[in-house]
Amino acid sequence: MSKANQQEHVSLLSDAKNGLVYLTANDWALIADKAVARQFKTGERLVERDKLPPGVYLLLKGTASVEIAGQGRARNIGPGEICGEISFLDELPTTADVVASGTVEAYFLDRVTLQSMFELFPHLGSRFYRSLATILSRRMRGMISSQAPPKEAPTEPPKTKPAPKK
Repeated sequence: MSKANQQEHVSLLSDAKNGLVYLTANDWALIADKAVARQFKTGERLVERDKLPPGVYLLLKGTASVEIAGQGRARNIGPGEICGEISFLDELPTTADVVASGTVEAYFLDRVTLQSMFELFPHLGSRFYRSLATILSRRMRGMISSQAPPKEAPTEPPKTKPAPKK
């Protein structure tokens, strides 16, 4: 991969609002240097549900559909977003399929490479995990707010306590 492409990818990843927001420019340069660029065609799986992936993907171009069994709906992810992070954290099989909605370019980072980077650069690991926590928190809040019943308007005015007598 050319240095110009790598710089373009680093810029895209560091500007992503739904990505690893706490990483610095130096962090991204380290990651881009160790990542493997991969391409996926429409319908190809980046992540397969109930399998243990060997690492995580950072989307560079295109979109992918996150399909969770039994939910009947999919969520799309795009450039700058990560997938495979839950299994990366808990080392258990994946919870969803992630399928390319068109041509997708992504960086792949395997678990061993990431962990060795975190050992060499502990602050990178700290910022990476903090970013993952923020991503998962946003997703959880989104799920909760989309499942909460709408607030109903009160049917009668709230009861007030009588004013104390003087």
